[in-house]
Amino acid sequence: MKLAAGRDGRGELPKDFWPTYSAFANTSGGYVVLGVREKSGRFEIGGIHEPDKVIRQIFDQVCNRQKVSSNLISTDDVEVCQIGVKHIISVRIRPGSRREKPVFIDGNPLTGTYKRVHEGDRICLPDVVKRMLAEQTEDSRDDRVLKGFSLSDLSSESVEVYRRMLRDASPLHPFLDQPLSDFLRSIRAWRIDRDTGVEGLTVAGLLMFGTSENIRDEFPNYAVDYQERDEPRVSRWVDRLTNDGTWSGNLFDFYRLVWRKLTAGIKVPFQLVGAQRHDETSVHLAIREALVNTLVHSDFTGRASVLVVRRPDMFGFRNPGGMRIPIELAIRGGESDGRNRTLQQMFLLIGAGERAGSGVPKIHKGWREQHWRPPALYEVETPSEQTLLELHMEDLLPAGVVDSLRKRFGDRFDDLMPDERVLLATAAIENTVSHARAMTLCEMHPVDMTRLLQGLVQHGFLEKIGQGRGTRYFLHGTQLVDPDEAFLSGQLPLSSTSIFEPSDPDSEGSGVSSEGSEANNGEQELGRGRAIQGLELPLIDTLGDLQQEFLSSLKDIASKAAGRRVAKETMESVIVGLCAENFITLKILAGILGRSEDYLRQEYLNRLVKEGQLRLAFPQSPNHPRQAYSSAI
Repeated sequence: MKLAAGRDGRGELPKDFWPTYSAFANTSGGYVVLGVREKSGRFEIGGIHEPDKVIRQIFDQVCNRQKVSSNLISTDDVEVCQIGVKHIISVRIRPGSRREKPVFIDGNPLTGTYKRVHEGDRICLPDVVKRMLAEQTEDSRDDRVLKGFSLSDLSSESVEVYRRMLRDASPLHPFLDQPLSDFLRSIRAWRIDRDTGVEGLTVAGLLMFGTSENIRDEFPNYAVDYQERDEPRVSRWVDRLTNDGTWSGNLFDFYRLVWRKLTAGIKVPFQLVGAQRHDETSVHLAIREALVNTLVHSDFTGRASVLVVRRPDMFGFRNPGGMRIPIELAIRGGESDGRNRTLQQMFLLIGAGERAGSGVPKIHKGWREQHWRPPALYEVETPSEQTLLELHMEDLLPAGVVDSLRKRFGDRFDDLMPDERVLLATAAIENTVSHARAMTLCEMHPVDMTRLLQGLVQHGFLEKIGQGRGTRYFLHGTQLVDPDEAFLSGQLPLSSTSIFEPSDPDSEGSGVSSEGSEANNGEQELGRGRAIQGLELPLIDTLGDLQQEFLSSLKDIASKAAGRRVAKETMESVIVGLCAENFITLKILAGILGRSEDYLRQEYLNRLVKEGQLRLAFPQSPNHPRQAYSSAI
């Protein structure tokens, strides 16, 4: 919403239209309404006296490459609406494609590229812009010929095992009779760059068959990590596979070792396909597709590690880098824009993965057939760009939850539509539900979802707290966590509940063994904050009990802003990064950042909560002295 009154009050395109244009274009698109002002959470129609003048300004500037890098607005996207005697202008800004991003203003991508973070336009850091530029020019990020690498940088054992798997998948494949050098050329692990004449190992070949040490010569942040955890709510692992030097560390060996661990113990029904026993279910196919997708869509220039987690209640997958196509298109299927297409083809040759555009629908199909909750696929921007996939093995409407909802609401619960019952069950299971979470559960337009949630509030099924994108809904009559009771509960500190916690790939792990849980016992188990009933993340209200490694990671994030003057965008990014895995009290934030509590609250925290970038641990007591903050989910 922008007033657009101009100096004479008759209408003028506001200067802050263009940062919003860039931000919408570089994220998921959106609408800008001109002639409306927001004040204290309420909208006020100011109107535009000369809408044609403002529309001319929009198109004059959007077609000026010195002003904006790409035109994403057509005449059909601009509409003048009359409300009473006043006119407003609605402008639809479509999301830019990969080849159009970064969409920047004022001629400089490094200073004029913005992204939409909740309800704010945030300027992108240089490394984010550079990754966008690389994605723009490179259809596939893994077919580049590397300089200074040779066949000696590959694990010969990994290549041989791959050839055996290809033989098992396709016994008559013509590649099998080729000598090693020709075989590697055929699968494009080795190729000639026709433009330069340079011949050598490709990025895909190094990632697929190299060793950790050699891969890190090209990708310093490269790390792969598998963790099996024996309890849903803690991060203690009982089995781990990471780059510890006991195995090659490449993507192929990570895939085959982790695949066995992920599928061990999954109940397999006996099926006959023709005369052959068929041991794989749709759940197996979904897990394998999730694992392969995580590897082939990773941006290995990013800072995050590849992380795969198995818990009794779910499977979790994280890869560095955002999605190349909108999430809704990936779920619908039929469209694909693979980041590492050579890797994808390598896995496809051995029967791992699906054809382009069918992977995510396969994952949803496998989970839907079990009547489990829909997979949660989402992106995060902080502390670095990542794509996360959570496969929860929970019934969509667990019997116990349904029974409790019937006791609470009586026959009215059964009269609800299926989507409404799903949202109430989610609120019962997860304590609260946001609009974004609701959109992952039900297939409907965002506007229809807003109306559905508002209807549940009006009819006494849900209550809401917060404003804008920070709004969260909870069951009517539910008593949210009281801060005074929470801190008097005497619960001990506990590890983070998030399956995607930052982990050090070089720390001591279990290699390929199932031992190593002893390394996580004792004090480390109590090192990531206070566990409070009703909060899904641990809460930090003292630094003294934190595990030293975890405390160091917090101080490392804070060091970008602690004790010195920084840009507002940098401080916001640091605050959100600190709060990514925990609720953190104002006192701790102020201490670790070297700022006063009043300054942080007035200049940053109140606004970040309003914009939906942060959420409150105790939303019903926003001014409580021990209020704590977490990055919005």
